[in-house]
Amino acid sequence: MQYRTFGRTGWQVSEIGYGMWGLAGWTGSEREEVDQALDRSVELGCNFFDTAWGYGEGLSERILGDLLQRYSDKRLYVATKIPPKNRKWPSKPEFALKDVFPADYIVEYTEKSLKNLGVETIDLQQFHVWEDGWADNDEWKEAITKLTREGKVQAWGISVNRWEPDNCLNTLRTNLIDAVQVIYNIFDQAPEDNLFPLCRELNIGVIARVPFDEGTLTGTLTKESTFPADDWRSTYFVPENLNSSIDHADALKPLIPAGMTLPEMALRFILENPDVATTIPGMRKLRNVEANMAASDGNGLSTELVSELKGHRWDRTPTEWSQ
Repeated sequence: MQYRTFGRTGWQVSEIGYGMWGLAGWTGSEREEVDQALDRSVELGCNFFDTAWGYGEGLSERILGDLLQRYSDKRLYVATKIPPKNRKWPSKPEFALKDVFPADYIVEYTEKSLKNLGVETIDLQQFHVWEDGWADNDEWKEAITKLTREGKVQAWGISVNRWEPDNCLNTLRTNLIDAVQVIYNIFDQAPEDNLFPLCRELNIGVIARVPFDEGTLTGTLTKESTFPADDWRSTYFVPENLNSSIDHADALKPLIPAGMTLPEMALRFILENPDVATTIPGMRKLRNVEANMAASDGNGLSTELVSELKGHRWDRTPTEWSQ
């Protein structure tokens, strides 16, 4: 496992982290299997875990808390998120901060996360949605300053809405945010335009989420794929999205080097960018943990392949199904 400096925090984090959305609230998650996968990730050098209160209303946080107990001798970094008070993902420009992240609510949910995780301080507390129009509102600033001063949070981050990487730039310039979590993968390269250069300038840690484009870049989906009604992907992969996604993924298959898989190539593409501190694939199976962690071996893709993959950028805009 290779490690990278997480912005101004100075933390040395594994460049392959662990996205824990899939461990609560999705179908097919069995606790014993989940714990085995998490244990294996630690054995393979993973030390960065991203969860949220919204993943199973605290269940994912509690699963991570148990992991911290099992490996109390290791330095594992914990990132979690405050859910929007109005429970709407993503946020919209017309939403008022007082309805999404009022000060007392920021404090309340930080306390809930501390309890779920069984820790006295959260390494990285993030806002699970964001609108850059809130940048100059003092309410969130006062709340996070208070929690930092009390030692309950070490660093603060923003999880940017899907396909809106610039919807946080003014907020980052307040110098109160230490990290940004954004969708970045072979298709979603828009963060390279404005967000990554600003993060570089301000020394803000970048977490690349959705490295496999919600499964498209695993190569396992087909145009006939279906999901249970209570699985989030059933509303995301509507026919217009599924068909187009499969076409874009199929166009990549001739580029996969011998001995490599599509998901490995997808991870290695992300790791080619030095602006990324860590990427957080979701992993529920032991075999996926082992395959994904193996992508962090210090061996990059060829310059020619990276250049070809850059040509597969797919700019999309938010729609009613893209939450």
